[in-house]
Amino acid sequence: MDLRMPGLGGLLRRPRRMPAVAAAVVLLAGAGTWTAAAGSDDAPPVRRSDRVMSMGDGARIDTSYYASTAAGRRPAVLLAHGFGGSKDDMRQEAEDLARDGYAVLTWSARGFGKSTGKVGLNDPKHEVADVSRLIDWLARRPEVRLDASGDPRVGVAGGSYGGAVSLLAAGYDHRVDAIAPEITYWNLADALFPDGVFKKLWAGVFFNTGGGCDRFEPVLCRMYDRVAESGTPDAAARKLLEERSPSAVADRIKVPALLVQGQTDSLFTLAQSDAAQKAIRANGAPVDVDWVAGGHDGGDLEPSRVNKRVTAWFDRYLKDDKGTDTGPAFRITRTGGVDSTDGAARLRGASADAYPGLESDRRTVALSGGEQRFANPAGASPPAVSSLPGLGAGGGLAQLSSLGVGVSLDFPGQYARFDSAPVAADLRITGSPTVTVHVRSTGDDAVLFGKVYDVGADGTQQVLPSQLVAPLRVEGARSGKDVKVTLPAVDHEVQKGHRLRLVLASTDLGYASPAAPATYTVSLKSDLSVPTAPGVTTAAAPLPAWVWWLPAAGAFLALALLVTGRRRTTVPAPDPELAEVPLLIRDLSKRYAKSSDRYAVRELSFRVEKGQVLGLLGPNGAGKTTTLRMLMGLIGPDGGEIRVFGHAVRPGAPVLSRVGAFVEGAGFLPHLSGRENLELYWRATGRPPEDAHLDEALEIAGLGDALARAVRTYSQGMRQRLAIAQAMLGLPDLLILDEPTNGLDPPQIREMREVMIRYAAAGRTVIVSSHLLAEVEQSCTHLVVMDRGRLVQAGPVGEIVGSGDTLLVGTGTPVEEPVVEKVAALPGIASAVRTEDGLLVRLEPGATAERLVVELVRLEVPVASVGPHRRLEDAFLTLIGGAP
Repeated sequence: MDLRMPGLGGLLRRPRRMPAVAAAVVLLAGAGTWTAAAGSDDAPPVRRSDRVMSMGDGARIDTSYYASTAAGRRPAVLLAHGFGGSKDDMRQEAEDLARDGYAVLTWSARGFGKSTGKVGLNDPKHEVADVSRLIDWLARRPEVRLDASGDPRVGVAGGSYGGAVSLLAAGYDHRVDAIAPEITYWNLADALFPDGVFKKLWAGVFFNTGGGCDRFEPVLCRMYDRVAESGTPDAAARKLLEERSPSAVADRIKVPALLVQGQTDSLFTLAQSDAAQKAIRANGAPVDVDWVAGGHDGGDLEPSRVNKRVTAWFDRYLKDDKGTDTGPAFRITRTGGVDSTDGAARLRGASADAYPGLESDRRTVALSGGEQRFANPAGASPPAVSSLPGLGAGGGLAQLSSLGVGVSLDFPGQYARFDSAPVAADLRITGSPTVTVHVRSTGDDAVLFGKVYDVGADGTQQVLPSQLVAPLRVEGARSGKDVKVTLPAVDHEVQKGHRLRLVLASTDLGYASPAAPATYTVSLKSDLSVPTAPGVTTAAAPLPAWVWWLPAAGAFLALALLVTGRRRTTVPAPDPELAEVPLLIRDLSKRYAKSSDRYAVRELSFRVEKGQVLGLLGPNGAGKTTTLRMLMGLIGPDGGEIRVFGHAVRPGAPVLSRVGAFVEGAGFLPHLSGRENLELYWRATGRPPEDAHLDEALEIAGLGDALARAVRTYSQGMRQRLAIAQAMLGLPDLLILDEPTNGLDPPQIREMREVMIRYAAAGRTVIVSSHLLAEVEQSCTHLVVMDRGRLVQAGPVGEIVGSGDTLLVGTGTPVEEPVVEKVAALPGIASAVRTEDGLLVRLEPGATAERLVVELVRLEVPVASVGPHRRLEDAFLTLIGGAP
């Protein structure tokens, strides 16, 4: 996303039909100018069409439209640029999205690039209305997917100014289906006038970047002049900016939103995305939050990772690809030192299953320090220094603070200071600390700037996390007043032995302070309360867990074998008649607990031959996972036996070396290539390199040239195939795959199917547990169906799907549940299940279709057709419905 300068943004939701608005869009450049964009060899080429559109009120909007030459309709995406930029800033992302199967429209907002009109800071009547007109244009494109006439399937994304565009789009135009705003604002008045204090440097950057006051709508120019002269925002200024903010339509933003916000951002702080998350989530829409390492003050904006996540978000909510991994509900990038090779900050991801907010799991930190007096100097000069707005492109002070370098400045006599004792253990602060203080002033009002420093063990070096301060205006301070101070939201680790230091200063370079001199008196009324968000866990950068627990597990297993060997000196002898049979399970049982009479698996028996791809099916709780765990020797049965190639399976049994298993996604080192990850894994097993058959496994997995690339560049499907290749190392004769297609899209599922079929074609055996019945039907040669721990049916797929004892009864009208129950209770009926088209009925031996029809007519069931069913899903439902 383009994040060139501080951004605002907006978009208009039109009334249900506004023909006049649609008619107001005029193409001044006719059909536009088409330009071919270079693409990869395996992707269809992308064509770009440049057009100038008239918005009807005299403004002309310069646009570019990107679409591949592939056939068929596709969702659309509107990409909005940052403040001071233009449509050209979005070109690369637009081309990438077009290759990924989207129709993409970019445009230069009013007053920027080649577009005309005044800058309105996303005025709902102008910039926001423009976007709805662009959606009208998309609705008329023959290659754009429609949800209804005039209603294209469309998402909106953008950074900063363009980020607010996407939020406002969802609030003003009901046709927007998903949004992905980045480092933007929720309430522009709160951003520029936090707690009633004028953010003068950032406001000045806005108007200078926009080309001076003459480039703005006159009402905005008058507002800026008024507030800049007085140094104090008035109610009219707040109202003007709030009307152009997403918060004005908070109750109308009800679409899936991916909120990306910067941690090093004194313009649009984390509190802005926090307010957006709360409002949109309250409306019932899915919301994920991602805190990146950078922001308007500098740092790493992580464009590659963020763009991939935005694409995944749109794949999920615009393409309806429910298998797409959109990432965790909350993710944060943490800085951990400096890379000695290039001086860049090392970044690590941390995540949680739920967004913790800014107040999660607070911990109290005691502060010391009595009542203190300090001055607000005449003219508020010299001011304290925290951040330098507009100078973030070169890295910024905030990036230095994340690396432990303190660069802030407070002048003696212009602040109060309160310190904690050294912390006894590392303390991670994630969110907004708070403290209550008593403030008294010799003037009517006081303006203070709160900040919390991390002070080193030696007491000399102090770091201001992300270089952020919290301004607050205290009205009526002459008589004294208790004030709760909400300090900036940060993610920062305070190391053991460091102290926390609360500073309340009278000035700051980035803000307007009262010009009249005054004396402030401040005292503590509470301890410091810091949020810790313990549910947010940092991804480990070292080796995957299995590298560490594999040797320990081996030692533990050896000890267990020694102990159990003393109690059980006899191991069942191999059965030579089963030496060529990959798997035989006979009367297998497993209780939930030793003393329980409830069984997870009970008297299960089946046999698997060479070359078969066997699907293990059953509803949740059927016992599939327990069966697989016993098969892999992870747990022992309470009764019966499992034999692999004639050998009884026990923990540590040598025959398990002939078994490969994929149960959960493997943990790969992202910076290593696919091949390097597999070689590392094989070395950890301690087996000879020549036994790995690495090339054969990789050929079957079909990863091709991707093996030489770092795993962090892999798609979800490629990672899944790499994990399957890991399970195939050594070319095990029996391969067990538990839900191998989880998280894959349809083309990736097809590729996984081909992998399984290729593996079994050489005479090896595959057992796959999956809930995708249609995929099992195409991939597997044989089935085992379980329910409540028991075997329901086993045999070739064709026999089970085409079983003559199950009939599909088509009905003219839906059958009510009481009637279904009556059918199931008829003599000769094993089970009856209602479907969308009628009934699935399984007959008991001896029953006939003719007799069934007679009984259905007697029950006044509107029979339209009767015939054998042919779908695995139907057979599965029938079998489970009739299970004992």
